[in-house]
Amino acid sequence: MRHAMVSLALLFLAQPCLAAKPAAEDRRPNIVVILLDDVGYSDIGSFGSEIRTPAIDAIAAGGLRYNRFDTKAVCSPTRAALMTGRNPQTVRMADLPATKLDTSDFTRDRGELPQNAQTIAQVLQRAGYATHGYGKWHLAPESEDGSAGNNASWPMQRGFDQFYGFFLGWTDQYRPNLIEGNRRIPAPDTAGYHFSTDITDHAIAALTPKPDQPRQPMFVYLAYGAGHAPIQAPRQYADAYAGVYEKGWDALREERLARMKQMGIVPANTVLPPRNPGDRAWSDLTDAEKKVFARFMAVYAGFITHTDEQIGRLVAHLKQTGQYDNTLIVFFSDNGAASEAGQKGSFEQLYRPNTLTPEQMLARLDELGTVKTQSEYQRPWAMAGVTPFRRYKLWPHLGGVRTPLIVSWPKVIHDGGAIRKQYVDVVDIAPTLAAAADTSFPTSLDGRAEIPVAGKSIDASFRSANAPSARTVQFFELRGNRAITSGKWRALAVHKQLADFATDRWELYDTENDFSETTDLADRYPKKLEELKALWWSEARKYSTPPLAEAPERFRVRERFDDSADRAPMPPHLVPPPEPTATKESN
Repeated sequence: MRHAMVSLALLFLAQPCLAAKPAAEDRRPNIVVILLDDVGYSDIGSFGSEIRTPAIDAIAAGGLRYNRFDTKAVCSPTRAALMTGRNPQTVRMADLPATKLDTSDFTRDRGELPQNAQTIAQVLQRAGYATHGYGKWHLAPESEDGSAGNNASWPMQRGFDQFYGFFLGWTDQYRPNLIEGNRRIPAPDTAGYHFSTDITDHAIAALTPKPDQPRQPMFVYLAYGAGHAPIQAPRQYADAYAGVYEKGWDALREERLARMKQMGIVPANTVLPPRNPGDRAWSDLTDAEKKVFARFMAVYAGFITHTDEQIGRLVAHLKQTGQYDNTLIVFFSDNGAASEAGQKGSFEQLYRPNTLTPEQMLARLDELGTVKTQSEYQRPWAMAGVTPFRRYKLWPHLGGVRTPLIVSWPKVIHDGGAIRKQYVDVVDIAPTLAAAADTSFPTSLDGRAEIPVAGKSIDASFRSANAPSARTVQFFELRGNRAITSGKWRALAVHKQLADFATDRWELYDTENDFSETTDLADRYPKKLEELKALWWSEARKYSTPPLAEAPERFRVRERFDDSADRAPMPPHLVPPPEPTATKESN
């Protein structure tokens, strides 16, 4: 009996020691999403570009490049899909956010993410991650000002512990319109300031381990303004490309395609489509135009190289602090290269007709890329940016939707530098991040059903080149333009705004044998085309209410898809009232 009492006493005394045992270290990976803006498929060195991006290329050399990754062809729908793992139509972000919220509109065009569509930031935050966002948001109605009761769509209310960046679709890189947390703050007034450098400094600070504190895995969303207009970077970065672009966009496309074939990013039989209708041949330009337009592209290239340098600083920090091997980095662009500036480009101000002559721009050429200009390059440079595809941002062709995707996670990915050919859509990114963090999107929360997630994790492809694609079917719709992917087949239709949808002409491509969509097979395989059209309607009805509609009135810019357009589209508030909407396709 006495022996038993002694044993109990010893056990009691041992309890504090057991309780004080430190918790196991949280070894889940850091997650860093690096998102560029309006950067084309071939604008990165590891995807065939002459633009120097050594830091991004080094990430690719240790990770994976996905050559069949599709977005939603414009920023906000892509970002909505990235954040929620749902199709943008499902989460009421079929186009850009609302200017002023219509509280009676609960359709695809409401322009505000619903509260029962948790973001990946909310999922990771609830799973114990620290969540930090830096850069572009553009997922909230413009009428929200950040004040209590008027900020439901601001980042801090959608899962971020901290956010520093800008609210709308673009900002001046030297004088950004900034928000921090739930408030607007003054533009920086520091000599040599650049937004890309600023947000990288913030990301590095967030990813600095805290001494004497248990490790907490980090989620960092780093959404650069680059390479969205205005194209702005310190002059030396543009000067480094002097003499590179005087050859012009036609020669550039050929050179990029040759490199892409050599590195295996595209199949060896890939053919360049003809120059897009309305885009001028470089040989037809005057000497003054060639000199001016080459400088525009040099500024854009310098902008990308400057951004790459910032990414390099972030990676160096992760390596110096011993975090790199267990950090999952996902890098991509939100849509294809931008064509909005037309054949002349923008010089002094974005989204306004450029009234300057080439000679007038030539006299002020040193201003390009500086605080004195808000410029965007000429449309044919976008054609080169999306090599080897047709069209550009906003279009349903691959030039609009396909962008480079790079994934790095040294602890898990062991065949660095490999190219993955699995088909991936941006809706698949969020479920992939959740799986890496050993969590998942909830099906219900606080007694309310969540909108089902459409994306599927691609983590199997991290370990095996032979893993099947997580998806084989994906529909696309933007401003009435449609596309459907099913295995190797891809069908698409360009819609003329306010025309009868039934008159839209569908195209059909075999992307296994025709990677760049050069040969329309619609007449050769009419049954296959009808099958894909029916599949489009089935998917659209599943994910979109209504399944098809004209663009909201504020986005009905008539010259947007006019092949002969020679100027930037007018901003929505200056567009004339539209004609009455035509009858929609019945099935």
